[in-house]
Amino acid sequence: MPDIVVMFFLLGLLAGLVRSDLTIPKAAYDTLSLLLMLTIGLKGGMALNGNLQWTLGVELLVVALVGGLIALGLVPVLRRLVGLSRADSASIAAHYGSVSAGTFAVALAYVEGRGLVTGAEVTLYLVMMELPAIMIGILLFRRMRGDQQAGTSLQGLWHETLTNRGVILLAGGVVIGAMYGPMDGAPVTDLFSGAFKAVLALFLLEMGLTAAETLRPLPWRHWRMLVFAVAAPPVLALVGLITGRILGLPDGSVLVLMVLTASASYIAAPAAIRNAIPDANIGLAMLASLGITFPFNVIIGIPLYHQLVLLF
Repeated sequence: MPDIVVMFFLLGLLAGLVRSDLTIPKAAYDTLSLLLMLTIGLKGGMALNGNLQWTLGVELLVVALVGGLIALGLVPVLRRLVGLSRADSASIAAHYGSVSAGTFAVALAYVEGRGLVTGAEVTLYLVMMELPAIMIGILLFRRMRGDQQAGTSLQGLWHETLTNRGVILLAGGVVIGAMYGPMDGAPVTDLFSGAFKAVLALFLLEMGLTAAETLRPLPWRHWRMLVFAVAAPPVLALVGLITGRILGLPDGSVLVLMVLTASASYIAAPAAIRNAIPDANIGLAMLASLGITFPFNVIIGIPLYHQLVLLF
């Protein structure tokens, strides 16, 4: 039986597909996303309390490099096999090299519910993989376009992405959680941790409604993009599996890393790409990342990746 939080996603998806009048106010969604990001950061920080080691830096650099390499490798695939334009190839590559915080939250609930051993640093994987792929996608597009000033115009983008609310809440939560730990911070952190699944369930309800919007009507003219959005996650998950095994991570951490490499951003990447690559079709990126890849990972992918972890 699927995790109960997944059922909330399916409820939202069904409600959207049957054109129900069910809606979640934008203010409520914003609050849920803020709570989710802060809680993930706090949980990761508390786990890091007293467990910081010098090898962590090398591990995080490898994880960040993997996100960038995924974007780099996907551009020719999207150009030649999917037949996208230069702008859309760079855009989709950036979305799939970056990560989905919502999918990460579901994976975190999955590993905790099954008692899998997970390293304290998995939340930092989310932070480290959020940005490199976006930057590489933008640089590749500007290189393909022949922009000689590609690097100099990225300063503002770096500032924008590093200071967006998701990164601030995740990184800030990690720092606060690591400073106070599960004991000293308990009066505050217990409230966030205890409500984690409830907040995630409501967040996924909204994600189901949003995913249904991108799928109605299903744009069959983009059938190659739809096939890519289903085929890419299992292939990219193998990249996470290989990386996790090379790094010697415990099974829970390997599964989380697989989920991250298999996911696609639908929050940070669209915001950055919309401004940096105005020719890119953001609707197509949202269709692939949120309409197809996100449901695939939440409903089918995570259990499938768990079985691969057990096999290898």
